[in-house]
Amino acid sequence: MKKFIFILITILAVILTIPHKNSKSEELVFWTLQMNDFAPYMNNVISQFETENPEIKIKWIDVPFSEGEKRTLASVLSDNPPDLINLNPDFTALLAQRGALYEIAPEYTTQFNKSIINSLKYNGKLYSLPWYATSAITIYNKNLLKNNKVPSTYDEMAKIAPKLEAYATLPNITENDTMLRILNKYGITTKNINSEQSIAVFELFKNMYEKGYIPKESVTQTHREALEKYMAEQIVFFQAGANFLNMIKENAPSTYSKTDVAPQLTGKLGQNDFSLMNFVIPLRAKHKEEALKFALFLTNYENQLELAKLTNVLAVNQKTLDDDYYKNYNDLMSKARVISAKQLNKIEPALKSERNQKEINTIVNTAVQQIFLNKNTTKNILDDVFNKIKILQGA
Repeated sequence: MKKFIFILITILAVILTIPHKNSKSEELVFWTLQMNDFAPYMNNVISQFETENPEIKIKWIDVPFSEGEKRTLASVLSDNPPDLINLNPDFTALLAQRGALYEIAPEYTTQFNKSIINSLKYNGKLYSLPWYATSAITIYNKNLLKNNKVPSTYDEMAKIAPKLEAYATLPNITENDTMLRILNKYGITTKNINSEQSIAVFELFKNMYEKGYIPKESVTQTHREALEKYMAEQIVFFQAGANFLNMIKENAPSTYSKTDVAPQLTGKLGQNDFSLMNFVIPLRAKHKEEALKFALFLTNYENQLELAKLTNVLAVNQKTLDDDYYKNYNDLMSKARVISAKQLNKIEPALKSERNQKEINTIVNTAVQQIFLNKNTTKNILDDVFNKIKILQGA
């Protein structure tokens, strides 16, 4: 009996000295922005990931869009932030400036559209991975266009504006960074915003404003008012994402029956504008490797395609973008999707977020109003903008 007990103790001692993995799963905390409407999709993806990676459990928290930045800033500066967070690139750049994000190595970016990855780099380094994109198209009223050719540039739109049966467009030119995005299409940044080329672009819109080719409300109104005016057939062209077609179809079926789509208006450089949502991993996150693995799973070919079909957003996975879903169309909705996806092939140079971006937006948007209302010469106003931004950035 004593011999048996001695053997049993010896076996137990050996077992206890053998290294073994903790059977307890690691809990990865994952935040999204307003994705609760797609909870079945999210829960299914999480379930698949956990099945393939039983050592990792995902705790998903959906944050209201209005609270995203405030809650994220507080969390990343704490000792216990989420492991993976869904953000927009502008706020991502702000956190990168503060040294609050984990740098992602180039080898983890091979599945993505290269131009999109380039657009996310800050000082040559990558601190986020893309999740999904949108790229505005030109939604237009065929009846109001009459026999005029659909314009491909802002300059072409200005030329045909006098011949149209309604206002050309409501450009929501003082909303967020709209004007900066337009300027970017001409190779204009805050560094040369008072150049002759920049003056010409501002004058292009000022001329349309003064001659009544765009509504007087263009100095203040947003894309929501532009949508309303389009549905009321008061404007010919509406620059917006393909998802707006559903709103037009539901709320203004008569207008929808006269609607067609074309590529977005471009500038001198011919590149397209786009928007992104991305993923970041806080520098203080406890499960960085697991978070990166989950982000790559969320953005693989299959999961991107399923998300695209559910939401009408654009994939960022290059294999998904090459799928027939983004190549073929048989109705207006699918035509818009194909055009949007094709635009991602030419997005560089992309507009880069800068330090104090919100303040820069306000300075530029105020300048638009001053120029339209003839408060001073366009040159003097833009010289003032240039100097204000220079001071703001400490240059």
